[in-house]
Order: sequence, then C-alpha cells, then structure tokens
Amino acid sequence: MPDLLTILTNLAWPVAICLAWMAGEFGKRWTGLPRISFYGIVGFALASTQTGVLPPSGAGPVLVMADIAFGLILFELGYRINLRWLRTNPWFGMASLVEALGTFVAVYFVAMWFNVTTMTALMLASLAMSTSPATVVRIINEQRSSGQVTERVLHLSAINCVLSVFTFNVIVGFWIFHSSSDIGDATINSLVALLMSGVVGALFGVVVPALLRHLGNLAQDATVGFALAVILLVSITYTTQLSPVVATLAFGLTARHRRVAFSQAQRNFGALGELLTVLLFVYAASTLEWREVFVGGTLAVTVVIVRLATKTLGVTVFSQLSGISWRKGALTGLALAPVSVFVVLLLEHARLRGIDVQELRSMAAVTMLLEVFGPIIIQRALIWARETTEA
Repeated sequence: MPDLLTILTNLAWPVAICLAWMAGEFGKRWTGLPRISFYGIVGFALASTQTGVLPPSGAGPVLVMADIAFGLILFELGYRINLRWLRTNPWFGMASLVEALGTFVAVYFVAMWFNVTTMTALMLASLAMSTSPATVVRIINEQRSSGQVTERVLHLSAINCVLSVFTFNVIVGFWIFHSSSDIGDATINSLVALLMSGVVGALFGVVVPALLRHLGNLAQDATVGFALAVILLVSITYTTQLSPVVATLAFGLTARHRRVAFSQAQRNFGALGELLTVLLFVYAASTLEWREVFVGGTLAVTVVIVRLATKTLGVTVFSQLSGISWRKGALTGLALAPVSVFVVLLLEHARLRGIDVQELRSMAAVTMLLEVFGPIIIQRALIWARETTEA
C-alpha cells in the first residue's frame, strides 16, 4: 500500500490543474479577465520550488503533455496563416522584420546597460523577439475575435516565433563553440534544422489530409486525426532535435492549402485542447522560481517596457503603408506583448540539452510579468479595436 506522501505526490498535478481551471472560470466570471492569466497565477503559487506542492516535472510526462499542447496550438496558428496575403502585402512583411530586429537590438542594449554578459544579453534579446502563439491563439478564440488587428497579430506571432527560434539556436551554437570562427557553422546548422523541420511538417500536411480523405468523413475525423498527427510530429522533432515550432506551423500551413476545412467546434481541438491548455499554462508558470523572479525584477520591468514600445513602434510606422490606420497599427503592436509559454518551453529544452540557462534569471521575471499581464494586454487591444465578441 503506497504511503501518504506518494499518494499526495501523484495527486499534485491533477489537483493543480483542477484548481487552475476553477480559478480561470471564476476569475473570468467575476473580473472579465482572461482565464489563462489565472492559470498562470495558480501555477506560480503552487510551483515546486516555492511551496513544495508540485513535484519537479523535469523531462517527465508533464513536459511531454505541455509540448503536445503547444504543438496543437501552433498547428492551429499555422492553419490560419495566409501566405498569399503576405505576398500581396510586402509592407506587412517589412513591418514584421523591423519590429523583430528592432526588439532584438533594443533589448540587447538594455541588457548590456545592466552589465550582464554579452552572451546572456544576446540570448535575452533573441527570446524577447518572440510573441507567445499559445496566448495569442487562446485569447483570440476565447474572445471570438476577428478583423484586421486579429489577423495581423496571428501572422506576426508566427513570424516572430520562427525568427526567435532561428536567432536563439544560432546564439546557442555560437556559445557552445566559443569561437567567432564557428558562428558561420552555427548559423548554417540552425538554418538547415529549420528547413528540415519545415519539410517534415509540410510532409505531414500532405500525407495526413490525404489519409483522412481516403478514410472518408473528413470533417468528422479531422480533429482526432490531426491531434494524433501533431503528437507524432512533436515526438519526432524532439527525438531528432529539429524544431517542433517550425514543424507544427508548417503542418498547419500545408493543411490549410490542402483545402482541409475546420468546423467551429474543432477550434482548440475541442475538450482535449481545453484540458491541455490549462496544463500548459500551469506548467509554464510552475517552472519559475520566486528568487529568480525578484532578482531580475528591475531588468525585467525595463525589458518589458522597451520590448513593448519597440514592437508597437515598429508595427505602427508601417501601418498605413500596409493598409490599416495608425490606431490599429498601434493596437497590433500592443497585442504582441505575450511571450511566456514560448520562452519557458524553449529554455526548458535548452536546459535538458545541457545548456546553462541560469544566467537568464531576468527572463524568469519577464516571463512571470507577461504570464499574467500579457493576456490582459492583448485582450484589451482586441476590445479597443472593436473586434471581439465576449465569450
């Protein structure tokens, strides 16, 4: 018969997920704020390094399920990307590059001003380029948002993630080799890995729809079929050290252009997606430590402000050239605030590969701030743009 401690340890994560779900539902009802902000608060409060309630997850099943949850969200994001629109609106593509590169440069100089090491500043800047697709897709679906700001935020978050993964991998490769002569090899290796990830994802995007069509009843079977395919794809990419971010985005993008239509009921992958979303945000917050959050507090607040200002400015400058008003351009930039889940999973897998990420304590504080406030900021931006229908 198992002892009491073993029983409590085994129940910790299921109980935490239930508490987070209830906090999200009651919090949404009482305050109107996004559910995922409350998921993050519960995860942080129950984190293993603070209260001892949650056992360390490590590379165990909780991380695997978090990866799958993130993969499902990235697939949905990829499905909503319209490459034809990007080709016909080059100024929008220019805006995405300017705001991402501008964020990298601005955050790098802020970090150097706080006297952190050059390598830490580079990694911090590369992570700051990203926008969390998990938060973006979740809030857009929860608010039932649609319109110019909504579509631009979706496309920008996808582009930001790809640029961030590429830059982060180049910097990590350079850090491992410790030689400026190897930065070219690190860049090529990162580019090859991203291209291979895209090819694998695109292959899934061709094979899976064809298989579902062959089986018939595509609309009925699509949810389960695509969910299983994402689980397999995420497993393959991590086993082969490819990028699950790029692979699942490419999978969704290719599936879209194979003319596979999702019904409204299949958004978020139904009950499975809802459950895994709760786990994902609880897990992301549970990896943060109180001590690291408070140690990096001052730098974190500065990075959050500079990052948000740079992204907003970068998008706003090109707003009229890309076909929207100054106001909607500014709201689009403001909606790029979320960053948490993407950064947590990227750092967690970097740590498991043996890379020392302890120096990125300030990123823990940035993550915690935007875990709670990022969803609120994007929610407000979409409401101010008059593109939401409250759920």
